[in-house]
Amino acid sequence: MIGDCRADKTEGWAYFVSNYVPLVRRLLAHYAASEAAMLERILVSLRASLFSSLDPMPERPFVAALRQRVLAQLEARPAEIPLDLETVATALAPLTLVEKQAAWFETMSYDAARTGAMLRISRETVEAIRRRAAEQIRGAVDTWSAPMLRENGRALGRAAAEAAPSGLDAQCVPVRTILDVLDGRATWLGREQMERHVTSCWHCIDHFCRMMEVVELLRASQPLPAEEAAPFRKLLGVEEARRPLWKRWTGA
Repeated sequence: MIGDCRADKTEGWAYFVSNYVPLVRRLLAHYAASEAAMLERILVSLRASLFSSLDPMPERPFVAALRQRVLAQLEARPAEIPLDLETVATALAPLTLVEKQAAWFETMSYDAARTGAMLRISRETVEAIRRRAAEQIRGAVDTWSAPMLRENGRALGRAAAEAAPSGLDAQCVPVRTILDVLDGRATWLGREQMERHVTSCWHCIDHFCRMMEVVELLRASQPLPAEEAAPFRKLLGVEEARRPLWKRWTGA
């Protein structure tokens, strides 16, 4: 699809409309409570620039890249009390990897129930982790409020995505390794090696959580029916695919 869209082929863009407009809608509903006008504006922007710099890749990394492009176009309200990534990293250093992920999903606006489902732990466990995380952050800042992580979520996400690894173990975990872990294909040794790095790397914690989100989005997504896809195809200037001549002659 990526190659077809870069070549501006109808088939590629028709596939994008049917299969990925629903994902864009879900992202906007979660992160921005969007209106139809916002969806249309973002789709037009994606039509103009999304595939200009993307090489062919598997579906889940593509959806992760699509997510980043969509969120980059959303306006973020300044948090009442700013919170930077360095402070979060220092405050939450004593937490385990799963605990850090449970806290990080709060920056992504996921409640305890949905976070628990993605991490395969209970809602009550997530709530307990988040209370501990809140206390850790409270002890590290001069001014604190309960929704600090969520209100600073967009800025923290950008900072983590842009963070460069440092130190002796400076090689971040590739997406293929993350997906092997999520799909249950990783060996115990491979998982332990991955966790040693990820536990102290907020770039990778963020990446890991984004890929879990992508898996959840794809699991819940259904292609648009033809009648729902038609207005979006028109918006993006995607021509309706014509039936083969023999089908038009026979009425098939």
